Amino acid sequence: MTVRSTVPARMDRLPWTRFHWLVVVGLGVSWILDGLEIQIVSLNSAPLTNPAGSMHLTAGEAGALGSIYLAGEVVGALVFGRITDRLGRRKLFILTLAIYLVGSGLGGLSWDFWSLAVFRFVAGTGIGGEYTAINSAIDELIPAHYRGRVDIAVNGTYWGGAVLGDLAGLYLFSNHVSLNWGWRIGFFIGPVLGLVIIYLRRTIPESPRWLLTHGRAEEATRTVDDIEARVAHEGVHLEPVPDSKAIELKETPPLGFGQLTRIFFGTYPKRSVLGFTMMVTQAFLYNAIFFSYSLVLKAFYGIPAGSIPYYFFPFAAGNLLGPLLLGHLFDTVGRRKMILATYGGSGVLLFVTALLFHGGVLNATTQTVLWCVIFFFASAGASSAYLTVSEIFPLELRGQAISYFFAISQGAGGVVAPWLFGKLIGDPNAIAETGAAPPSGPLTWGYIIGAGLMITGGLVAWFCGVNAERQSLEDIATPLSAVGRAEGDLRQEQSRA
Repeated sequence: MTVRSTVPARMDRLPWTRFHWLVVVGLGVSWILDGLEIQIVSLNSAPLTNPAGSMHLTAGEAGALGSIYLAGEVVGALVFGRITDRLGRRKLFILTLAIYLVGSGLGGLSWDFWSLAVFRFVAGTGIGGEYTAINSAIDELIPAHYRGRVDIAVNGTYWGGAVLGDLAGLYLFSNHVSLNWGWRIGFFIGPVLGLVIIYLRRTIPESPRWLLTHGRAEEATRTVDDIEARVAHEGVHLEPVPDSKAIELKETPPLGFGQLTRIFFGTYPKRSVLGFTMMVTQAFLYNAIFFSYSLVLKAFYGIPAGSIPYYFFPFAAGNLLGPLLLGHLFDTVGRRKMILATYGGSGVLLFVTALLFHGGVLNATTQTVLWCVIFFFASAGASSAYLTVSEIFPLELRGQAISYFFAISQGAGGVVAPWLFGKLIGDPNAIAETGAAPPSGPLTWGYIIGAGLMITGGLVAWFCGVNAERQSLEDIATPLSAVGRAEGDLRQEQSRA
């Protein structure tokens, strides 16, 4: 059956209202939880490897916990990405959040490396599922005029969660809390926050765009009617949307993996290369440096575990301010220009930092300041990677697109990076035992590799990127269910992009 609807145009012409704040707060908490989780694990590296503790982990095992958590995110993204495209965005909100709550809470009850590894994997699957369903929903519910800045800012709130984790670390990893209890309590913070948000999510509707492409046009129209009623109640006058902006759609059956592969690499090869490159490069950089942050401060600068959280605040501030201050430029200056500037700029700065580190001219303070500046740009760039992947493919496979590229990026850059940098650093207790830091050469080359990857990501975005700023999602990538959409039309569309 074919339907003609103005639902997408009606959603894009909405002004910013309290409804959109509800979407941002109710769904954006996922990044806060992920930032909290990863920061807790990063700070946990020191007490978990402390010989006086009960876990007695090696530096390699501590780094592996980060990789295992990210591996869980990959599995969760792949599984729930396909489910959210078939069953809807809203049905996944509670399920994926519940999985995270259980996995993270059980982490605080671990008794050895393997039990902790299993629980971290479960928590990762929940967050990975959150990424796919929620990135899709946010892009489909936010008007085109604001989509870039909102998506980038929401992804940037990850660092708000990281700051919460750092604040908790100031107390949990101090002399006020037992060495064997501080890291356990840290794993309970996320679940407590997650429980608060469950009720709020029940008030967020299903994506009207998803409903429209799955044969539920009447429900999609009612949902938009309800959203417009909320807006009108705030005193906003909405002009009618002309029928000329309507789109004709017909319900399409679920796509198999073979069909998806042909669409990604046959219809959209440049966009697939773009998504893969942007996701892999930022994942490698972030996971390499973030998971080894406390180890570097301890091994090379002799910073005790209880003082490491103080060095994290400026680092987190740079990461949080970057998306908030630069996000609107992705809607005004443009996607390709800003991606090149943020990826390329952070890569060049990291290369300079690597040379200074190898030259032995840095201390803990100057190293942190340089990281702060680097990630002011890198954070906005990394957020734009998620924005790019979620908006450049047809709506019917948006969740799967996010999940596939997220999985590939974490497997290629995220899972390997924490383990690799843990090995490059060496023994984090070297200064305490011998009075000398490990050799800087291996880690310097790790930084240079990360810098090169970010510069490459920026160049690929410049040459293969899509000018998606302020465009409707349906104009960026025509829905697969659009009437008259033929393979030849798809290839012509891709050549224009």
